[in-house]
Amino acid sequence: MLHSLHIANYILIDSLDVVFPEGLVIITGQTGAGKSILLGALSLLAGARADASVIAEGADSCVVEAEFAGRDEALSAMLAEADVEQDGDSLLIRRVVSRSGRSRSFINDCPVPVALLQAAAARLVDIHSQHKSLLLTDARFQLSVLDHFAGNGARLELCRAAWRELQDLRAQLSEERESLARMQADRDYNEAQWRQLDEAKLVSGELESLEEEQRSLANAEQIKEALGGSLMLLRAEGETPGMSASLKDAARRLSAIAKYLPAASALQERLDSVRIELDDIEAELDALDARVDLSPARLEAVEERMSRLYSLLKKHHCNTLEELISVRERYAEALSGPAASEDRIRVLEKALEAAEGRYRTVCAELTAARCQAAPSFAAAITESLHFLELDRAVFDVAVCAAPESAAGTDRVSYLFSATGRDPQDVAKCASGGELSRIMLSLKEMMAKFVGMPTLIFDEIDTGVSGSVADKMGRMICAMGRDMQVFSITHLPQVAAKGDAHFVVTKSVTPEGRTVSSMAEVQGEERTLEIARLLSGATVTPAAIANARALLAERQEP
Repeated sequence: MLHSLHIANYILIDSLDVVFPEGLVIITGQTGAGKSILLGALSLLAGARADASVIAEGADSCVVEAEFAGRDEALSAMLAEADVEQDGDSLLIRRVVSRSGRSRSFINDCPVPVALLQAAAARLVDIHSQHKSLLLTDARFQLSVLDHFAGNGARLELCRAAWRELQDLRAQLSEERESLARMQADRDYNEAQWRQLDEAKLVSGELESLEEEQRSLANAEQIKEALGGSLMLLRAEGETPGMSASLKDAARRLSAIAKYLPAASALQERLDSVRIELDDIEAELDALDARVDLSPARLEAVEERMSRLYSLLKKHHCNTLEELISVRERYAEALSGPAASEDRIRVLEKALEAAEGRYRTVCAELTAARCQAAPSFAAAITESLHFLELDRAVFDVAVCAAPESAAGTDRVSYLFSATGRDPQDVAKCASGGELSRIMLSLKEMMAKFVGMPTLIFDEIDTGVSGSVADKMGRMICAMGRDMQVFSITHLPQVAAKGDAHFVVTKSVTPEGRTVSSMAEVQGEERTLEIARLLSGATVTPAAIANARALLAERQEP
């Protein structure tokens, strides 16, 4: 229940601190006194949009704060998940709006996003304004009320889960099919690119080898000349001995004198080493000379191969053959992609078929529960309407097939007839007063099975008067015995039935500012307020007597 409310610098309210009791709380006041302002402040706590226009003149910010008593396990779990501490059975909600237009939300002094504030407020209070009777024309609202009556909460959760799974699988399957279509459309192109790269017989490192061979072939004559000249210098020519023979002869001569000159032995060994190294060099030069190819045909073949590889590198924007090989592999994967995609599609189709079966099953259960509950639901509303002096009224509920949704495959229509004949869609045939009575009947029923701790009616009695107003007051009063109910009203028959009565007034400060305030009235003050509702600006003795009679009637057992 709403235990206390604090408002500071909100439009015409400078400061307001009020404590509310349990039961039925009546709020009245002159037209324009600020009742709607009070409701707007409560709407801020429910997460309504805020801007700087709600801040009172001369203030930098406005604050709306409410303390709710009682514990809701579902709400406690929601807050615990959001790391909001809850101490005991009370909950403090605060909204602060700054001059910049930005707002901050707090639950138990912990900053929270507006979305969490909205979710929490939905568990704490239900604000029903006179315009909300238009909800009767909303198919989602109609279905929701019937589901509450039928106890379909668990089935709806299963349906929502099945619907989410179904939509997710449908999205996956659609994406996979689109991917397959793209791959199939690109198949001819991918195959041509892969075939070209595959026929190129790409080998890692080949280009470097080809470049080296091309340089050799292109300069073969110069290379041959250099190698031949070197070999000629090393080898014997005519009667002149070669370098190797000369070194060998020198070493033999030193060996002959080594026994006389020990240093000659070391020099002999060094000459032998030089000779051996020179023989190796000569052999390698000879081998190189043999390998150098003067074939123009081979040069042409090498250059043609290099040109092909360079062309492929440029075409596929690669710098190395390794990168080009990776491109070839990607095209190969793309060619194998359709087969893998077709496999995934088959798996998804089977999963989708199973998910559709689960969804249809829970939808069938929902439809059966709704059809079973509809007659009892319609009878209960019809009975309430008869109590509210729509004696011949008929209220019916039609459950029809509808497109698939998270709420199943049903559409609900509320049918109404004030004369008892040929019920029509309630939006097409009910007057304002009839809509108010239907809505009150629905709210009374919802209060029994939704467990809403605090219910606020903003002039739900608009369009009714006399004995009907009295009976609406009784109905609201009966709801107040099981829960906290606020009723903002202009009807004395309703106002007299409250457990507590608050009056909203407007006044002018010494500085010339118009401000609104609210205070509880009791005893004679309450009698005079009821009398004002009865007679208007001029309170007559008859109105006072009538007010006392209404208040006395409330106190009768």
